[in-house]
Amino acid sequence: MIRVMAILDILTELATTGRWGPVATGADWAEVTASFGDPWTGTLTGPWEWPRLVAYGDLELSVCHCRRIVLVCVQTWRDVIELPSLSSGEPRGFPGSLTHQDVTRALDAAGCPWRPDPSLTFDDQCALTALPSGATFAFSGVAPGVEPVLNVMGLPDGLHDCPAPTTSTTP
Repeated sequence: MIRVMAILDILTELATTGRWGPVATGADWAEVTASFGDPWTGTLTGPWEWPRLVAYGDLELSVCHCRRIVLVCVQTWRDVIELPSLSSGEPRGFPGSLTHQDVTRALDAAGCPWRPDPSLTFDDQCALTALPSGATFAFSGVAPGVEPVLNVMGLPDGLHDCPAPTTSTTP
């Protein structure tokens, strides 16, 4: 049970503050790698297009050409959610299958106001938005008598104007 609380604490911190350690929309990529090391999946070398998707287990980050984080997402649909430790960057596993009730109770306990998000509620999916950060929690498995399970949690994109020069040859 303590591990379930730990993952809910992380998600609640992201929802309340828009930040978890060095991770936030608009954060400098160098701060993230200083805390967590190189990403476990993906790379920032080579001639690929921007932004680039990298991951530390189930923590996915989209990094702009200017080396700023433009999107933060935590995949929560797996049986074990893997995130880096804030103290060492090493992988830590947390139990998945977080329910709608688990999440709303954690948000309420943290004093984090939220509202249903009808724009992302359809078919067997429902969603809610945490008001302080705009974080979205999307749940799947909506059916009568069934508690929806958290599929993904994400912070809104940075919508920044990238100051990095482009390499496009288009006028």
